[in-house]
Amino acid sequence: MTAALTIEGLDCFYGEVEVLHGLDLELRKGEVLCLLGRNGAGKTTTLKAIMGLVPARAGSIRLGGRELTELPAHEVPRAGVAYVPQGRRLFAELTVAENIEIGLMARNKGAAARAAVLDLFPVLRERLRQRSGTLSGGEQQMLAMARALCLEPEVLLLDEPTEGLMPSMIAKVRETVGRLRGLGVSTILVEQRVDAVLPVADRVAFIENGRNRETVDVARLREDPALVRRYVGVG
Repeated sequence: MTAALTIEGLDCFYGEVEVLHGLDLELRKGEVLCLLGRNGAGKTTTLKAIMGLVPARAGSIRLGGRELTELPAHEVPRAGVAYVPQGRRLFAELTVAENIEIGLMARNKGAAARAAVLDLFPVLRERLRQRSGTLSGGEQQMLAMARALCLEPEVLLLDEPTEGLMPSMIAKVRETVGRLRGLGVSTILVEQRVDAVLPVADRVAFIENGRNRETVDVARLREDPALVRRYVGVG
């Protein structure tokens, strides 16, 4: 399969502390790739590095044939990468409609993109005039994803999208990720919950100490749950 995003030999630091050590990772077109690992393994740093929020000291991050490490952070979304950070990071005092408008502005998208995201999350159409800070946790997650999808991205990065959500909302997030895969969006999903990963991911990359130790198909993970215990410490 053709690669949508390729990371090779990526080194990233916080100050003088190295967090990613020669990380290699490939996201295939139209797949959902989950990053699993213990807290502090480097999963979120990987997403931030892709977005240019943590600079690469060495290595390459390519979106198709374009080198993302050469772009300033504000240009990465315009290149076609959307990011939903842990905690959602909405503009709480702005309405649902205003948050969506901010997403549309990033790549100068218009009414068609707006209609498409509201079709994905119809509950937001009923909340357009409501301040985003007053939404439920699940509705805020939907809005954060909708805002990101306003870019009509080739690659979507999701950091802990099911955190703190009730089961019905977790199912909605999984359903949405599956629908996006059907539309050709390639997704990297950071999760701690193995049960949230298995129904939606195609492959899982185990991140440990800033390195990709192993990437496996989900079918193999179901057959060999010891892999999860080895890298994450849970069954």
